[in-house]
Amino acid sequence: MFRKRISTKILTSFLACVLVVACSQNNKPAATTNTSPTTTSSNIAISSSIPIGIAVAQTSNVALLGQEQVAGAKIAEKFFNDKGGVNGTPIKLVFQDTAGDEQGAINAFNTLITQDKVVGIVGPTLSQQAFAADPIAERSKVPVVAPSNTAKGVPQIGKYISRVSAPVAVVAPNAVKQALKINPNIKKVAVFYAQNDAFSKSETETFQQTVKDQKLELVTVQKFQTTDTDFQTQATSAINLKPDLVIISGLAADGGNLVKQLHQLGYKGLIIGGNGLNTSKIFPVCQAQCNDLLIAQAYSPELVSELNKEFREAYQAQNQEEPQPPQFSAQAFTGVQVFVEALKKLDSNTKIKTLPLEQLRTQLNEQILNGEYDTPLGKIAFDPDGEIKQGQFYVAQIKMNPDGKKGKFTLLK
Repeated sequence: MFRKRISTKILTSFLACVLVVACSQNNKPAATTNTSPTTTSSNIAISSSIPIGIAVAQTSNVALLGQEQVAGAKIAEKFFNDKGGVNGTPIKLVFQDTAGDEQGAINAFNTLITQDKVVGIVGPTLSQQAFAADPIAERSKVPVVAPSNTAKGVPQIGKYISRVSAPVAVVAPNAVKQALKINPNIKKVAVFYAQNDAFSKSETETFQQTVKDQKLELVTVQKFQTTDTDFQTQATSAINLKPDLVIISGLAADGGNLVKQLHQLGYKGLIIGGNGLNTSKIFPVCQAQCNDLLIAQAYSPELVSELNKEFREAYQAQNQEEPQPPQFSAQAFTGVQVFVEALKKLDSNTKIKTLPLEQLRTQLNEQILNGEYDTPLGKIAFDPDGEIKQGQFYVAQIKMNPDGKKGKFTLLK
């Protein structure tokens, strides 16, 4: 009898346990449905703001350029939010530092895509970084608008990659033609380029081809690293060949030091700086030796348009010591503008708050490529590859103040 009661209790306990487990299992689907992580992660939470990623170099030797991009992006954020954002919903820029190498860009893109869940990305700063990080966005089907990647082949990385930075092959030759206007007697040309930077390697190819096309003699091609600070060997070798024109493809810090050392070693001819030197951040580097440096540009502060006027005034209000907004700021502003205007157009057709994130990103990319934009750079659009279509380009010459500390880019006609 005692054994029977124990057996009954064991059986009863077992049945109760089965019922508890069964009930628990039956209730799980209902609980999961009510708080589905899939539903939450596949839809963008834009009830309060729309996240747009900004992946640029805030540290490293590339920060001289990236800081200007941060400034331009922040101006755009305030500017467009003050005008109502995306049909009443504000944008929110999410910044990730790419530093100056490929791994930094890869890390920044991964974070923006998977953790911050941005609708798209403006960045990175360097073409070298774009070739490493853009394929990540392409695989994830996240639209990227490159603000300063001008090397050959960047838009062709994939259908989700476009750029508002005109390719170097279009912009760079203008500087050589302008140099010949200033000095028609130019015969010999020396070229310098940073061999560890994809953009500089692409740009120097364009410069060298332009030299040949203009029937000039290319007397030497000197290589350096973007991390170099001493250029005496390369500069002396070039000067000994008595060039009439020097062309430099590098970044602001290395390029500025090279300009300074060329002059200190006795070079007196014209110097052309590539797009990496197209920043007022170069002034403290080469100081008085920056004077007369020629730069081909895709942006001019002197462009007559209402939006450029507003952008220029906003930049000056934030940076009172620098009266001219630089190209890198203007292009970053334009990158954000492209996203905002494409989002507005898309939202007018289909409320973006109703779209799953993956679908929103895809439709946004399509809208970006099909849009036309009146920007501080002028009127732009994109071809099917995502290449910018831009009609206006410029050449400026740096004119330093007598104290050699400040200067400005003077537009040449």
